[in-house]
Amino acid sequence: MEDGVREVFYRGLAGRFVGERVLVLIPDHTRTIPLPFLFRLLVEVLADTGRLDFMVALGTHPPLNEGEMLRLVGLSKVERDGRYRHVGLLNHAWQTEDALLQIGTLTQPRMQEIAGDLWHPSLGGDVPVRINRRILDYDHVLILGPTFPHEVAGFSGGAKYLFPGISGPEMINASHWLGALMGVMNIIGVKENPVRTMIHAAAEMVPRPVTLAALVVEKEGLAGVFIGDLMSAWSAAVDLSAERHIKWCERPFQTVLSCAPPMYDELWTAGKAMYKLEPVVADGGELIIYAPHLNEISITHGEGIYSVGYHVLPYFLNQWERFKDVPLSVLAHSCHVRGDGRFVDGVEYPRIRVTLASKIGAADCERLALGYRDPAEIDVVEWVDREDKGVLVVRKAGEVLYRLMK
Repeated sequence: MEDGVREVFYRGLAGRFVGERVLVLIPDHTRTIPLPFLFRLLVEVLADTGRLDFMVALGTHPPLNEGEMLRLVGLSKVERDGRYRHVGLLNHAWQTEDALLQIGTLTQPRMQEIAGDLWHPSLGGDVPVRINRRILDYDHVLILGPTFPHEVAGFSGGAKYLFPGISGPEMINASHWLGALMGVMNIIGVKENPVRTMIHAAAEMVPRPVTLAALVVEKEGLAGVFIGDLMSAWSAAVDLSAERHIKWCERPFQTVLSCAPPMYDELWTAGKAMYKLEPVVADGGELIIYAPHLNEISITHGEGIYSVGYHVLPYFLNQWERFKDVPLSVLAHSCHVRGDGRFVDGVEYPRIRVTLASKIGAADCERLALGYRDPAEIDVVEWVDREDKGVLVVRKAGEVLYRLMK
């Protein structure tokens, strides 16, 4: 595998940026990608650049300290101080005003055009398009990242590494809320959708040329590598991801045990264990997010999430005056984890039950409007034995989308 990947990267990138300053955008630890291998390969392939730095496209994820950054790219301290000392390793800083540069505006009329029938006044007015100003220090931006079905953008990757990857809070909030207005089950695994249109509209404003190395990851290895312009490389990766990362089921399941891997160390990301399985849970059924390692809702957004809990979209829209000052990304996350449902005459009717089996206790789960199970009482092997009784067990959830056949 490595020889084939090396050949693709040399063919696609070698000699393209001689003497130029190049910024490579990469994912953090919450995405499956052989980044240590690819980091070393890119440093090798791009050895003739004038400057080469890597920035973690964090969105609102917490910044990485030095040790975490070195683990991410697979470097020892000796290697960092020696062979790789010339390579910059940077975090995005989405909340630092001085770190951001406004490059344009998505006006309210443009947002209404993009949203179409989804438009709701909660989306607000003009959306300033702000991006990490450090891109001005470079001649070229190279995006390196995987493509999977995604709950907000339909599929991840591509220009999503710019918005929300290294963007300001306005794009983060508006894009996530637009996705929530569409609903996870209507957008996840859908290539063309309003959120993607919004992201691509913002990407056209970026003042530096962008090249994409789009990856399709399967079982820790690479099923595909597409190097080229931002749109065509992403489109090709999405088409392959749709083949490899969507599993079709003949019937819904009354109970789903969705095991969130340790790379999801907050419910902010472990919620993917819900999004990717919700479509195959029967009406009135239960989805259990099994994450015995997890003890955090969100380092960045925890206070906001605890203030509102997890609720279906109509719960917020029908009480908008009550929630209008809560960051839209927090409300979007709340809706995504809680799933589809109704709010009638002041009563909330979620389509399914969502239960958390983690280190987050019963009292907190009740406060958050989630069910609770003690993870110590769940034997995954025993649950697998019940799969012929309306139970589905997914041992590594969060990247493969499960859908029902029509």
